Amino acid sequence: MSKDVMPPAGGRAAMLIAQRGDLFVYGTLQFPEVLRALLGRIPDSSPVALNGWRAAALARRTYPGLVPADATVPGSLLTGLTAEELGVLDEYESGPYDLRKLSLTDGRPAWSYVWTDATLVLASDWSADEFAAEHLSGFVAQVGAWQDGRAAAKSDGRTASRPHDPEDVR
Repeated sequence: MSKDVMPPAGGRAAMLIAQRGDLFVYGTLQFPEVLRALLGRIPDSSPVALNGWRAAALARRTYPGLVPADATVPGSLLTGLTAEELGVLDEYESGPYDLRKLSLTDGRPAWSYVWTDATLVLASDWSADEFAAEHLSGFVAQVGAWQDGRAAAKSDGRTASRPHDPEDVR
């Protein structure tokens, strides 16, 4: 496995911590309300961009996927994340994502969750403004419900399904 692609969920957070990686976010994790619901706080962040990628709209989902493209995607660089927070984010970003080390437009390296299921990628880009207007409040409530269910699921040896995924992938 390449040093620039992390293994599937479980060991990714530990490797990210070991490599002191900052996390480039391009979709729902740019919203302070979502971060607060997931982490209980809003981590330090700064606006950045990534060349050669786009935040694609995904079929039957309100969140995007980062896919290769002849484009530049704006986002935020999250820094100062704790080991526990990275673990939560990695569990939250389960599914068809690879955690990859990418190079930002300013040349700094950063890790990001890259979408891997091409069958769900739409031709259109994901719109943060549309998400904020139409889905943010409900999404934050779903994230809170997911967090509430995590502890119970873990004690039973299960993984909490993400309530923001369509029914057919839960």
